[in-house]
Amino acid sequence: TAVNMMPGETPPPPAGTAAAGACANCGVLQQNINEYVAALITLKQKMIDGDRLLTEYQQKCTDILYYSIKISALRSQVEQMLQKILPLEKCQEELGSLKAELEEKKVCL
Repeated sequence: TAVNMMPGETPPPPAGTAAAGACANCGVLQQNINEYVAALITLKQKMIDGDRLLTEYQQKCTDILYYSIKISALRSQVEQMLQKILPLEKCQEELGSLKAELEEKKVCL
């Protein structure tokens, strides 16, 4: 068969050697596919975890907005109460002064 070969052509390997090389390549290919599938599964789990964390984060943002609105309303109520209390405190001071004057006049009488 060597006579029928073209210049530069290499003889084919014996039948057993070619099969062994192909089987070795199949094993490497199968290992690469297994690693690729494992990497995809890991990536999918990370995406699921990321989606869960994003949902939790969005819920916390919504909660923060809700409580910010509540706090703002409470601050407004406190301001209104303070505005009502200040005149009452002045009246109480005036009453205290009047009471002291009355006590002095009572003592004088």
